[in-house]
Amino acid sequence: MIREVKTENGIVRGIEAADPRYTAFKGIPFAAPPVGKNRWRAPQPCENWDGVRECYRFAPISIQNTPGVGTDIYCREWHVDPDIDMDEDCLYLNVWTGAKSPDEKLPVVVWIFGGAFQWGYPAEMEFDGERIARRGIVVVTVNYRLNLFGFLAHPELTAAQPDAPTNFGLLDQQAGLRWVKRNIAAFGGDPDNITIAGQSAGGGSVMAQLTNPANEGYFKNAIVQSGIIENPYDHSGFCSVPMELAEQNGVRFIQSLGVSSIDEARQIPAKVLLEKYDEFVPGLEMFCALDKPHRMFPVIDDKFCFGNPYDEYLAGRHVKARLLTGNTEDEFPAYMIADSEAELEEKARARFGDRADEFLAFDEAHRKTGDNLYAFVSSIESSVKKLALSAEERGEDPVYYYRFKPDIPGEDDPGTFHSCELWFFFETLAKCSRPYVGRHYDLARQMCDYWCNFVKTGDPNGIGSDGKELPRWNPYTKEKEEGMEFTSEGAVPEAGEKEFTRFFLK
Repeated sequence: MIREVKTENGIVRGIEAADPRYTAFKGIPFAAPPVGKNRWRAPQPCENWDGVRECYRFAPISIQNTPGVGTDIYCREWHVDPDIDMDEDCLYLNVWTGAKSPDEKLPVVVWIFGGAFQWGYPAEMEFDGERIARRGIVVVTVNYRLNLFGFLAHPELTAAQPDAPTNFGLLDQQAGLRWVKRNIAAFGGDPDNITIAGQSAGGGSVMAQLTNPANEGYFKNAIVQSGIIENPYDHSGFCSVPMELAEQNGVRFIQSLGVSSIDEARQIPAKVLLEKYDEFVPGLEMFCALDKPHRMFPVIDDKFCFGNPYDEYLAGRHVKARLLTGNTEDEFPAYMIADSEAELEEKARARFGDRADEFLAFDEAHRKTGDNLYAFVSSIESSVKKLALSAEERGEDPVYYYRFKPDIPGEDDPGTFHSCELWFFFETLAKCSRPYVGRHYDLARQMCDYWCNFVKTGDPNGIGSDGKELPRWNPYTKEKEEGMEFTSEGAVPEAGEKEFTRFFLK
């Protein structure tokens, strides 16, 4: 087994995983600590070290609200440890490998966690990479800066560092990817067969990396789980913030600190800054008007982000990579909000113009959820399928689409809530407190098999870990409007397209 590796900065020693045939290297630095003068700067080169660095434990997580102290579903699900180490010095990554020598050239997956760009960390227990490593893949999970530390924009920063004025969290991810390209061969990985993957804000991050032209050639495949989101009724979703508005928000925040410059703000302890940030934004609400104090997200700075990544991809402005993407059935529903049929028609004509009559002819357009929610559609499903058809029109590689829709057990009867599929793709259900049973474990094995086949070849099809051929998963195309549904009974190919969904793909 590979237990010691010489990286570009020094030797690291890993620890045997639960299965000692695999090695976990936890807490490998890939950039200098982003503290002091490096706060709100692009990640800087990592310093070399002497001797052997023991990489046995995860490094501190990024500065964020303390996990495990809330009552929300994620604090119950996996953000369970309020005593987890947290520090502004957080630019570390983790590697799981089953290679016995550096010349094996195993395929590599680089995982980017989600959490609305405000929360989350690689040490979340569902992200244990061992089950994926058992399928002959080198797994890397990368940490990055969040919230105000990752996405502050301010005129002073733009003037002082015009090449990297903001988007520090995305730059951290990119620096981690660059490190993997340079170093992963020593862990038995193939630097020419890298897949980047992420879920929620991690999926949005993958989209940002896909639409950054400087990433051409750094990865072959991309997996976006629940990260391609555009509400077809109002175009809201995972959108980057225009630079001017982000700078205005940054000015308001710095002023709220009672300081007059970025340099002064760099002297304030990180945890104090987080407390001030929580006072600055409207509670834990995710989104609010951009002309008022709001949470800090990726920014259209024309240096890293050149537009909303979804729009950029639709326009064909993205690096070459095969794509697998999808959603859970119950997440991010989209509705047309109206108090009456008359208002529904008025809004439909305003939104769809000369296509309004076609929209209103669907029975689904008039179905209500609650008092005033009409015309349910999955914002992710419609977005993904529209993206897939646009890629086909340009003659690009096919896009593989999935829908996750099994029963999720528990007294809270949660449905297929946002992020619940993570336990399945990583095949880590045994760590979850929910009473999963045999059919769930069978589905998780199958999903992880598809996921790993895609990492290896850019095609999810092939033989599963049980030695049997997996059900055929066709890419989503105009001729074959198919995807894969992950159900309580296993993987079932999607049987054609619904006419109402098709309306939103034009």
